[in-house]
Order: sequence, then C-alpha cells, then structure tokens
Amino acid sequence: MTIVPRQLHPFIEGMTWTRITIGESKSDTFRLDRSGHAALYLKIAPRIHWKALLWEKERLDWLHGRLPVPDVVGYETDDRNEYLLITSLPGCHIASLTVEEPNEKIINLLATGLRAIHAIPIHDCPFDMTLNQEIERARHNVVNDLVDEADFDDTRLGRSAAELFKELLSTRPAEEDLVFTHGDYCLPNVMMDRKEVSGFVDWGRAGVADRYKDIALVVGSLERNTGEDLELAFLEAYGLSSPDADKIEYYKLLDEFW
Repeated sequence: MTIVPRQLHPFIEGMTWTRITIGESKSDTFRLDRSGHAALYLKIAPRIHWKALLWEKERLDWLHGRLPVPDVVGYETDDRNEYLLITSLPGCHIASLTVEEPNEKIINLLATGLRAIHAIPIHDCPFDMTLNQEIERARHNVVNDLVDEADFDDTRLGRSAAELFKELLSTRPAEEDLVFTHGDYCLPNVMMDRKEVSGFVDWGRAGVADRYKDIALVVGSLERNTGEDLELAFLEAYGLSSPDADKIEYYKLLDEFW
C-alpha cells in the first residue's frame, strides 16, 4: 500500500487498492474496495502541479448540492504530495460504454450533462478560469518545462511548447462566452447509471470560463473513444446552431499545456 498521511488511515484501513489507468490525469488514482462498504477513490499528486488536488477539493465542496459529484472524505498533504480521498458515484464512466451503446445515446448523454454544468449560476462562483488566468498558467508550465511535448495531438507533434505558446497568444479569441465549466469534460469523467447521467468526476480545472473550453475537449474525446468524427452531431445535440470552429480549435490548443 502506498504510504499516505496518518489522518487518512481510519478511512482506508483494510481496503483493497486498484490503480485506475484510464484518462490523462497528473494524479495517481486508486479505487479502494472493502466488502460491505462503498468504494472510495484516492488521488495522489506531486505538489508541483499547481496544488491540483486542493483545487479539486475546493471545487467539490462548492459544487456539493449543485451537481451530482463525489463527496470529499479527506484532504491531506506531506512534503512531496497532495492526497484527496473521495466517495464513488453510481454507475460507470461513459468511455466504458462506447462499444455497447449507440453513438446517438452517448452524444445525447454528454450533451445533457454539459448543459446541466453550463446552467450553474456563476454570480457567486469563486473560481476564475478565464483566459487571463489560463494563459498565465500555460506560461508557467512552459517556463518550468512542465508541458509534455510528446503528448501533443497529432496535428501538433514535433512542435515545441514555446512555439505553441506564441500561437496561443496570437490567436486568442476577442471575447469569452462565460459559463460555469467542468474544465476537463471528456467521456471518462461523465458517469452513467440506468441509462442516465449519474454524475461527474475530476473537477480540478472547473470554474468560470468560455463554454467552448468544454466543447472542444468533449468533441476530441468523442473521436478518441469512438474512432468517429461526431463533432457536428454533438454540437447539434448540445444546441449550438452556429458553432465557432475557431474557438474549438483554440481551446484544443490551450489543452496542450496541461
């Protein structure tokens, strides 16, 4: 068992650990099971990553009662890592259902979920994830060599993070259509139970931002998980009659820096 702060021991004693490998999280994530008890999830992240798990803990606390999200069981730190222990949600993530469920069903579930997230009022939201903030975080990652250039999308492989950052600055949209956003809205982060959306996970990058931030990520996730270009079908299901293709590409570019 991975060594964790003693404050978390009462919650995880006797649990069986299973590493979660799906997704591209900077955290190590484990499912913790014990007979007769609901599963828990433990996320462990190096403290170098922007206090990523503190951000997620704060967002989960704020979202409690607003959306179906995990409850925070505990959050601790030590000299090297952050540790976030959360409850599980019912069902399974949508990425695991792309073989057995028709694309139309997957698209409608994702669109329904995203509309619910974007409908959260933002007047009292304390999490600013607008471009002014995101560009500075991207700059920090470039300067500190935290961008994985080998993980760029196929269209950008072979280019440097510094080169992409210049493009990020030069192609910045003039306006932002601000809503509450998930920040990493992709198939593994949307849960389904009994043929309906049952909740959402991985909230570390949530906050007020352009709705296209989520839209760009989910259309890319659909293609990766189904092998098909379903962008137009998703946009129609979401309710965008005149989508902004330039914004979709811009927010795909922004995502390269995480």
